[in-house]
Amino acid sequence: MWNLKTGKWLYTFSGQAEAVLSVAISPDGKQIASGSVDCKISSWQIDTKKFIQTFFYLNSPYSHNGFVNSVAYSPDGAILASGAADKTIRIWGRYTGTVKRTLNGHSDAVLSVTISPDGKILASGSADQTIRVWDVKTWEQRYILTEHLGAVNTVAISFNSQILISGSTDTTIKLWNLQTGELLSTLTGHSRAVLSVAISPDGKTLASASRDGTIKLWNLHTGELLQNLSGCNPVAFSPDGKMLVSGGNGGSIKIWNEFTLDSGLFGEWWEILGVNQSDRPNVVKLAYRRLARLYHPDVNSSAIAKTSMQAINRAYKEFQEHLNVHKYINFDK
Repeated sequence: MWNLKTGKWLYTFSGQAEAVLSVAISPDGKQIASGSVDCKISSWQIDTKKFIQTFFYLNSPYSHNGFVNSVAYSPDGAILASGAADKTIRIWGRYTGTVKRTLNGHSDAVLSVTISPDGKILASGSADQTIRVWDVKTWEQRYILTEHLGAVNTVAISFNSQILISGSTDTTIKLWNLQTGELLSTLTGHSRAVLSVAISPDGKTLASASRDGTIKLWNLHTGELLQNLSGCNPVAFSPDGKMLVSGGNGGSIKIWNEFTLDSGLFGEWWEILGVNQSDRPNVVKLAYRRLARLYHPDVNSSAIAKTSMQAINRAYKEFQEHLNVHKYINFDK
């Protein structure tokens, strides 16, 4: 747990035996839940930092029979939904920790679950390349979306509960009419798997994070690419929409504060180029060439291509200066 304004570490919640894959904060801000490689869901009280419970499935010592990839609270905070590698979605009582229902239908790992802000719909994305949409009142399946050509890694629902957004290993982001299942548009631009998507609270901006080392900001209504940032999965907006939080290289977390739409790529030279500071020169050079192919104005006519290319060139120049300094130091020794 971190202070968003200062970046200061506040507390570490311990208790899960393996890597933590997903974290959710209850709508009232009082509880945190996480899903883990240890096949368990655990919860803690935020104010007292006390461990509350592990969610056990019936008489099993686990929550699921596979990695728990995603957890999400309902808007009223009464239930917690989880998606796991055992192909199931489970619905839990937040306070009791007991399972209320298991949703079956996916033929491969469930990678992402989300509940609409109006509390009426649950959507799930899976490695089986489908999205399934469920009625929260009856828990019946409303429809299946099959247009993705790769695993559906992430799903999100707009704050007016009208648009469903999905990101896939097929490198695309798709926008759907949540009520009808109609495909509204497909956003292309990432060169590798899309791993995370997030919608700004005002419903105007979509953020996507990809394995290609970039975060893209899109106009949710027009599909226009607004900005590229250097970062990685996952992405999340703060409730006031003024900050974007993302993953960064080397196990870091990035906080983008009051980002503007004309400033291109951000960060240190290695962050802009999407490499580690200690990478060999040939790795850095390849990364620079890859980015140049993406953003050079001759091949990219988007509004921010020019500023992005300038940032990439500056970063590569800084790398070369850094390299020359170290060569000089080593020679001097």
